Amino acid sequence: MTLPPRSPRPTPRPSAGSRPASKTPRGVLQVDWAFFGELCRVLALKVFREYDPDVVIGIAKAGVIPGAVVASILQRDFASIAITHEGSVIAGPPRLVTGKRVLLVDETCESGSTMKLALAAVRDLKPAAVKTAVSFKTGSYKPDFHALENENFIILPWDLEVIVDGEIVVRPDYRAKLKETPPR
Repeated sequence: MTLPPRSPRPTPRPSAGSRPASKTPRGVLQVDWAFFGELCRVLALKVFREYDPDVVIGIAKAGVIPGAVVASILQRDFASIAITHEGSVIAGPPRLVTGKRVLLVDETCESGSTMKLALAAVRDLKPAAVKTAVSFKTGSYKPDFHALENENFIILPWDLEVIVDGEIVVRPDYRAKLKETPPR
């Protein structure tokens, strides 16, 4: 079986730092791994003090990473849910959420549209309770927990580099963003 050739120049997908055209970020916040770890610790402590989840669910892609770290810090089970950029749930939450206290985690939250889709999918399975958490509160949606409120364009450490023409490079759209606005 012959596979079709892959495109040599994949277009980078929107990421956690992406924002709708209606909201203009004030600058750029380039997050390194150490800062990301601190954000996860802050988020886990806030959750620990007010809520005792049985399971943590990360929203793929960007929310899976902080979700898994927060779950590890809280010593709780972890699962994920995947939602397309078009707004379809392509991998729902596991049935183990039924009757459990759930913490739903994403990296950022602007309008809340992704979080609302994930909440609906989790609530369909009848959890005992569900709360929301994000590393960065970036817009009008109010999650139950957030580590940092921020109006900057956010560049995450796992999202900075991509493969273009067989080489690992800084994402072209991020490179342009870093040149136009000095990092904060």
